[in-house]
Amino acid sequence: MRSYSLIAPAKINLYLEIIGDRSDGYHELAMILQSIGLADQIDVRSISTDSIRVHCNHPQVPADKSNLAYRAAELMARQFPEAFAKYGGVEITVNKQIPVAAGLAGGSTNAAAVLMGMDLLWKLGLTQSELEELGGTLGSDVPFCVAGGTAIATGRGEQLSPLPSLDSIYIVLAKYRSLEVSTAWAYKTYRQQFSNSYIKDSGNLAARASAVHSGSIVKAILDKDVGEIAQKLHNDLERVVLPAYPQVLQLREVFANQEGVLGTMMSGSGPTVFALFESQQQAEQVKLQVREAIVDEDLELFVTRTITHGIQVASSV
Repeated sequence: MRSYSLIAPAKINLYLEIIGDRSDGYHELAMILQSIGLADQIDVRSISTDSIRVHCNHPQVPADKSNLAYRAAELMARQFPEAFAKYGGVEITVNKQIPVAAGLAGGSTNAAAVLMGMDLLWKLGLTQSELEELGGTLGSDVPFCVAGGTAIATGRGEQLSPLPSLDSIYIVLAKYRSLEVSTAWAYKTYRQQFSNSYIKDSGNLAARASAVHSGSIVKAILDKDVGEIAQKLHNDLERVVLPAYPQVLQLREVFANQEGVLGTMMSGSGPTVFALFESQQQAEQVKLQVREAIVDEDLELFVTRTITHGIQVASSV
């Protein structure tokens, strides 16, 4: 039986703007997404039965159809029944390093890795764009997790425009283990409080979404100006999450008060907060300072960096 081991990186949002409502019930978004070095390992292995099995080292991660990795395997079996009949089912083992329910696309990147792993197992020869398209049916972040690097994401997040990759901007991530913020709650609450600012006309929606391509943070990325990127960080969802979750607000304020922090923001719908640095030494120092400022065993802190790729094959047997 053949198997592949894949590395599935997390992502952060450098920019998240909510533009308006879409006809499909989602929000029209303009985002800049960035892959980071913190990653899960996904092993996919052919098994002789026609079943899908998921195992994970993290107790909070389900092994049933509510797991995006499981749904990715199911999707492949549906889309490619001949390959499923020929090669049999798949066993998926998730070695979780990315915090769960953190706004870091942990589930989405696992799904992306399963799509890529099964493409290899079943010798389908799918292109990256075909994998992204499949991923888009599973969730808005999955196409980006396939592609990786740095990208503008519009629509509901599935329409990608690559940007020059940002390499080795150092990051400290902070998340309370037991704290979760529902993405659905965050967007629903934002709609309730701020929908009066939404653009109503669908033509203007698309025009406003495309405007991010010429925005100041994109210019800073093109210039690879880390200090300017850090100054232009923006996330509309902070307007509803920070008032409702004082722990997230406290993390952001503690980061903002540390020397060497170029910029800090909540990622996605939270509750993870990140800070940007020019050097690993500065990042490690601030990690220690935050640990001293907030004495709480529930708080997880990670030092990582921006990377230039999405899912990668680590090994095959």
